[in-house]
Amino acid sequence: MGKTLILIRHAKSDWSDGGEKDFDRGLNQRGNMDAPRMGGKLKEMGIMPDLIVSSPALRTTLTTEYICEQINYPFEKVDFQEDIYEASVRTLLKVVNELNDKYNTVMIVGHNPGFSYLAEYLTGSEIGNIPTCGILELKIDFDKWALVSQTTAQLKSFIYPKMFFGGGGEKVEN
Repeated sequence: MGKTLILIRHAKSDWSDGGEKDFDRGLNQRGNMDAPRMGGKLKEMGIMPDLIVSSPALRTTLTTEYICEQINYPFEKVDFQEDIYEASVRTLLKVVNELNDKYNTVMIVGHNPGFSYLAEYLTGSEIGNIPTCGILELKIDFDKWALVSQTTAQLKSFIYPKMFFGGGGEKVEN
């Protein structure tokens, strides 16, 4: 049967308060619009995770909450893992490898640059920067998450807000 891993980078964050800790940054106006709209795209695509795992940073928590509302996933069932915040590929791979095999479709909401590097590591493809609120759907031909490693996933889809909703220039952020 295999597994499906959905990687979602948080929506556009708010940089207006220069004294705020990075962990505590929320979403800006565009992020507050893009996250529910991209959740709607997931619903249109028929993607319903068995589990959602998220970084506990404010911007990822808010993105996750919007997506949960759109796909009717109970927000209280989200597994918040601090390791995802500012994680390396090795740490993110550990999160994936330790997933319970009873879950076939898992969505992880997190941050760049780790997510872009993880996507390239898993697929062996040049993906580049995942834009804010970008969503990658990866297919894995194994039934065990522990077997996921370098080049064991295939990129099934890669969508992001500007594909559907336009927008201004993308500022690369972590």
